[in-house]
Amino acid sequence: MTHTTENADRPGGATEPGSTDTAGQPDPATTGPAGHTEPAAADTSGLTEPAPTDPSGPTAPGSTDTAAPTEPGSTADGTRAGSVERRTSPPGSFTSRSPVTGEALASYPVHGPLDVDRAVRRARAAGTRWAALSAGERRGHLLRWKRELASSLGAVAGIVAAETGKPRQDAELELLLTLEHLSWAARNAGRVLRRRRVRSGAVAMHQAATVVRRPLGVVGVIGPWNYPVYTPMGSIGYALAAGNAVVFKPSEYTPGTGVLLAELFDAAVPGYAGLFTVVTGAAATGGALARSGVDKVAFTGSPGTARKVMAVCAESLTPFLAECGGKDAVVVTAGADLDAAADAIVWGAMGNAGQTCAGVERVYAVRQVHAALCEKVVERARGLRPGAGPDAAYGPMTMPDQTAVVRRHVQDALAAGAGAALGGSESAPAAGAFVEPVVLVDVPEDSPAMTEETFGPTVAVNAVADEDEAVRRANASRYALGAAVFGGSRRAGAALASRLRAGAVSVDSVLGFAAVPALPFGGSGDSGFGRIHGADGLRAFTTPQSVTVRRFAPPVDLTSFATPAATKARAVALMRWLHSRR
Repeated sequence: MTHTTENADRPGGATEPGSTDTAGQPDPATTGPAGHTEPAAADTSGLTEPAPTDPSGPTAPGSTDTAAPTEPGSTADGTRAGSVERRTSPPGSFTSRSPVTGEALASYPVHGPLDVDRAVRRARAAGTRWAALSAGERRGHLLRWKRELASSLGAVAGIVAAETGKPRQDAELELLLTLEHLSWAARNAGRVLRRRRVRSGAVAMHQAATVVRRPLGVVGVIGPWNYPVYTPMGSIGYALAAGNAVVFKPSEYTPGTGVLLAELFDAAVPGYAGLFTVVTGAAATGGALARSGVDKVAFTGSPGTARKVMAVCAESLTPFLAECGGKDAVVVTAGADLDAAADAIVWGAMGNAGQTCAGVERVYAVRQVHAALCEKVVERARGLRPGAGPDAAYGPMTMPDQTAVVRRHVQDALAAGAGAALGGSESAPAAGAFVEPVVLVDVPEDSPAMTEETFGPTVAVNAVADEDEAVRRANASRYALGAAVFGGSRRAGAALASRLRAGAVSVDSVLGFAAVPALPFGGSGDSGFGRIHGADGLRAFTTPQSVTVRRFAPPVDLTSFATPAATKARAVALMRWLHSRR
């Protein structure tokens, strides 16, 4: 899931910062491992440098006026702009643009290493006070932020829709899911992370033993554009609830969304300026954040770019959490409800124009129901229309170059012998941001449409002999993020789910896990590692501290030179005797 540089495919697009991979989407520039594409140019860290300053973009409300020095958290005219790191010298800037029209939306500064370091220092100072609060006090602050987000849902959804091109109702759904997760993290952090007693054992029976989860300090979050609120908030909200400060670099395609989140946080929690800080820019800014001394980096992007950021983190042994996309499969058995399966498959494959890390890209249906399922999938997908209007089923390819990836996957599949049940390569035109739905059948398993992340409104529906073959094919991918099963009964579906190599599986639905805050989310293989959401997501932003308190003097002190050797030997013999009989 990679970002690319703005180019002529976007109408009226000026030169933007160099490519960064913060969205989990393939970049057609050059193909990397597992079919992912990587930025063409790189600095010494393996991260792409930004392009020169874009002087053409107008400065919008909430963005920095590059003509005058500004203080952190304010615009040039002195108005509040959230905890957004500002340069104290005239910065370079870049312009966010509508993916539909190419219209300039706003200008933002390109923050360099000194800016990022300053943001981290401010976050650390505020984080010290934040970590000292009780879980209940942090809960109160975060719930006020949640209420502020809920009250401002229209404004946030508006900027998400403008920057990504997705329909407003899709942006609103994304925000509702975010509110659920933020509420859960705020309300459950105290319970999940509180000090707990553990048994000391026979040798240390004189010690009282406890474990407590302590915040890491400052967490750096590099976020995506496809779900610019929901996805990064799986790290931001949980990290804050766990007692950390956060420095967030949103995608250069959706900087305004990140800035607005910080503004609303400052409005809700005015006493902790800098606790949640936003820095803007492209890959070089992300590289600076990884090198800035933060205590963990949470990243969303392609496997190739994850390796580059991870290599930067390795220089200072900075812990790293990676969500690197997926090639999610759906298994449909002979006993499945085909209407329900088809409805879920089309929504999972075409929703958000297919630009979903855990979206449906592969379907394996047993042969006796394959034809009927395909017919139902095509019937539903045929009625979908992309567009920018209120009646559109989904929006544009947010990244202009992604259309070429979709077209290449479809063309390669057809050339290899696949059939097009709906659409074809013409569904992804060379010019234009909108891709029509595509349903492929009988796609060779080694085709890019089956091995690479397509990240577009396409789905491949292949026939298999039985459930065992469906499981084998589903598990053959390098990705292991999500999956779904339609198995005819809950028991049969759950049994199949347990055989799938995926971090999250839904039975008789797709993406059901996304709306359950208590469930951890993440994958393995080229889908990355680590977990966000749920109790595991809270623990991911803490470190355990073990504490023992001596309750009384032991009969035999094995950790003292004053204890005679013969006494120690008798104690050892006694313990050996006990363990040999248990």
